[in-house]
Amino acid sequence: MSALVTLAEWSARLANGRISSRELTETMLERAQRHFVSGGHAFIELDEEGARAAAGAADHRLSLGRRISPLDGLPVSIKDLFDVAGQVTRAGSRVLEGEPAALGDAPVVASLREAGAVLMGRTNMTEFAYSGLGLNPHFGTPLSPLGEGCIAGGSSSGAAVSVALGMAVVGLGSDTGGSVRIPAAFCGVTGFKPTARRLPAQGMVPLSPSLDSIGPLAPSVACCAQVDAMLSGAQPWRDAGLPLQGQRFFVTADHVLEDLDADVAEAFDWALARLVEQGAEIVEFRFPELSRLPEINAGGGFAAAESWYWHRKRLLAASERYDPLVAMRIERGSRQSACDYLELLLERAEMKARATEVLLGADAWLMPTVSVTPPRLADITDEEAYHRINARVLANPSVINFLDGCALSIPLPRHPGIALGVCGLGGQDAGILQLGAAVERCLG
Repeated sequence: MSALVTLAEWSARLANGRISSRELTETMLERAQRHFVSGGHAFIELDEEGARAAAGAADHRLSLGRRISPLDGLPVSIKDLFDVAGQVTRAGSRVLEGEPAALGDAPVVASLREAGAVLMGRTNMTEFAYSGLGLNPHFGTPLSPLGEGCIAGGSSSGAAVSVALGMAVVGLGSDTGGSVRIPAAFCGVTGFKPTARRLPAQGMVPLSPSLDSIGPLAPSVACCAQVDAMLSGAQPWRDAGLPLQGQRFFVTADHVLEDLDADVAEAFDWALARLVEQGAEIVEFRFPELSRLPEINAGGGFAAAESWYWHRKRLLAASERYDPLVAMRIERGSRQSACDYLELLLERAEMKARATEVLLGADAWLMPTVSVTPPRLADITDEEAYHRINARVLANPSVINFLDGCALSIPLPRHPGIALGVCGLGGQDAGILQLGAAVERCLG
C-alpha cells in the first residue's frame, strides 16, 4: 500500500490549482467502483450524483477565492450509522432497509457538509456496530489491504478501507469499544476516539449511549485533529511541535499487555524504545483493577443492556433478518436486571476514579491498540472462534470506552496491521492529539 496523501497535502493541491475537487472526486469514485467490481465491500452505497455536485460547488467557491475550510472539496466517506438527508440509514443491516429516508443530516454530517466536504457515500460496517471484527453477512465483509484474507476490523470496517485504499481522504466512524481504532490499526491508517461527549450523537443509530463516541479515520494524526476541530467547534488545529524530551508515558502490564501476540509485543517494545531514544520517560504503573473488566462485563455490559432497549421490539418482530451473531449479543441484554445495570454504573464510576489516581502525572497512557495481529477471515469458522477472537480484539480498546477516555491509534510503519494506542482520560483530547503528532513523527 503506497503512502497516503494527507488532508493538508490535498488541501494545498486544491488551493494552488494542481487538481480540482471534481478531478479528485472522480478519481476516488473510480477507485471505489473498481474496488466493488473486484469483489470489495468497503461501500454499501456510493452517492455519485451528490458527490459530483458537491465537488462542482467546491470548485466554484475556489474559483471565487472563497474556500471555506481545509476540508472544502475533499472526499469524505460516511459510516452507514449516520443520517444523511435523503438516504436510508441501514446501520449495516437489512432490518432498517424499509425505513424512510432521513429528513436531515446528523449534526456531525451537517458539520462536514458545512465545511465543504464531498460526501462520497455510505461505508460498510458490522451490523448495528456490534462487533470488533467487521463481519457482515448482508453486504459482505471488508478485508484489510495489509494482509491476504485478513479482516479489516470493526465495526467501522468500510471507513478504514475507504481511507486505506484512497477512496476517501477521511472516513467518519463511531467507536463504542474500539470501532474506530481497531479497523484503523488493521488497515494501517490513523484513528481517533474522542471523549464521548465531545461530539453530538443525534442522528446516529445507537449501540450503547453510555459508550458511543464519534471519530475520524484518516492518513495522519494531523488529519484526525483537523477533522475533530471542525466537528467539535474547537479552534482550528495547529501542530504545536511538542518535543518528546521529558514527556511521561505511563505503561501498565495489567490487562492490556497480557496475552499479546508475539508480533504485537515486539512492535510495542520497538515503539517504546524509539520514544526513549527521543528523551521520553516510560513510567511503569499498576492498575490491577482492569483485570476485573471481563467479570464486570460478563453479562454483556452497557452494550447489551442499552442495545436490547433499542432493538427489543424489532428483534422480537423480525429476528430472522438480523445477523445471528449480532442478535445473540443484543439478546443478552434481556437477561440483565435493573440491579445489574445499576451495578455497572457503580463499577464504572469506581474504575474511572481509580484511573484518575493511577494516571496522575501521566502525559499519556500507552498500550497496543489491539493485542493481536489482523485475524484471517478463514479462521473465524464458527461461533466459538467468533466470540474468542472478538473478545481478544476488543480487550484493549474497550478499556478506554469504559473509562470514558480518549485515544489515538497510530500505525507502526515497520509492523503492518499493528498500532500504538496513545490514550488519555476524558477531556484530555487536545493534549492527546498534540502528543500523538509528536509520537507519530518519532515513529516515522
